[in-house]
Amino acid sequence: MVYAPALPIETDRLRLRPFTRADVDAVFAYRRRDDVTEHLFDGPMSHETCTEVVQARIGQTALLAENDKLFLAVEAKRDHALIGEVSLILRDKGALQGEIGYIFHPDHHGEGFATEAAAQLLEMGFSGAGLHRIYARCAARNTASWRVMERLRMRREAHFREHAFVKGAWVEELVYAILETEWRQWPAR
Repeated sequence: MVYAPALPIETDRLRLRPFTRADVDAVFAYRRRDDVTEHLFDGPMSHETCTEVVQARIGQTALLAENDKLFLAVEAKRDHALIGEVSLILRDKGALQGEIGYIFHPDHHGEGFATEAAAQLLEMGFSGAGLHRIYARCAARNTASWRVMERLRMRREAHFREHAFVKGAWVEELVYAILETEWRQWPAR
């Protein structure tokens, strides 16, 4: 399997595109925040770390081998502002399994952008990459994230209790998934 989408990809309100060096400050604006990293394994990023992360993501725009990651910057079409990032990861090439993820600036929470971008990732994974099953994970306390998954008709498959010790506390994780056949049965996305 080789999947390298033609970029950028546009949805009704968003433009998903490769990262550029010019994105560092916009990414830093949300990745430095405690309220963004509260549910992530890593903490707030320094500007230097954010620069390194964005630089690494610039070349991650195709799925060729297992665990390859496709990272895309998300722009709002209305003003071309970078408002977040999304990822599609090839987790198991033989079993055609992928994982999606998303992080958005809190100033844009509640506008449906995460759902719109994640729906596009599912379409890319199923129609573009030919995946059979795509899953997403989040901290059990991250209600906004698992509600996005439920809006996408993903089903909760697991609730791992105290599965990892992160930032000085035991955390719980939810896993949601959807099959390609289930995605196709969902009318009028």
